[in-house]
Amino acid sequence: MTVTDFFEAWDLFRDAVLTGVIAGSALGLLGVFIVLRRMVFVTAAITQSAGFGVVLGFWIGMMTGTEVDPVFWAVGVSQLAAAVFAINPARVHLSRESILAQVWLVGSGGAILLGDRIAAEAHDVKAILFGTAVLVRPEDLVAVGAVGTLAIVGVLVARRGLVFVGVDPDGARVQKVPVRLLELGFLALVTLVASVATRALGALPVFAFSVLPAMAALLATRRLNVALILALVGGGLAAFLGYLGAFLWDFPVGAAQAATALVFVLLALPIRLLRG
Repeated sequence: MTVTDFFEAWDLFRDAVLTGVIAGSALGLLGVFIVLRRMVFVTAAITQSAGFGVVLGFWIGMMTGTEVDPVFWAVGVSQLAAAVFAINPARVHLSRESILAQVWLVGSGGAILLGDRIAAEAHDVKAILFGTAVLVRPEDLVAVGAVGTLAIVGVLVARRGLVFVGVDPDGARVQKVPVRLLELGFLALVTLVASVATRALGALPVFAFSVLPAMAALLATRRLNVALILALVGGGLAAFLGYLGAFLWDFPVGAAQAATALVFVLLALPIRLLRG
């Protein structure tokens, strides 16, 4: 396979590539605040919960004979996970890490257990968890495009408030900034994009897009506005180049996209080391 072959078959791959680029860009932008707020593993648990929701939707559909798009189950389960994270850990006498571990284990374990009950010829649970599927449905492109645009616009509009709340929440409260509303709104955006993108791409590339482009951007620059742009562009590039690499060398798409995003981090690391 060559690059020329890839673009000659562009009509076949277009929806999948565009879906990945939109998801990578939106999650890359959100990822800057995820990394700065130290929410990396919260995002991992949310993406695993979304994967569990997709598998749960397939399984319930098979058991009941109904046809409900699994994306609704992905959104519902991941929003439930986000609601658990919104609880004050002190009220239940558990650490935040303990809650995080329980949600992640329920999501990943549930997806594997229910995935074992799904007929192999109907749905491949590995594609849901790792993004090995090559093609994407047109409705997935529309859904990812809608929530991705919403997330990008929302972050750009509220970025000053998100920075203020992240750096000095007590000062933000004194200045009458709606701290709780901004925190819950940001978590809801992350959950919505992650759940919809997981249905289309798989949990592995979604988690990679939400962390690695932002890490690379924050390593490459100390200016937040520049980091936001770099993360947005880097997430889209990781999705496109990862898909191209999977086509050229016959790799799983999701793993290739995650590996490409990791390469960006490795390229940015020397910049930080040289700057000190």
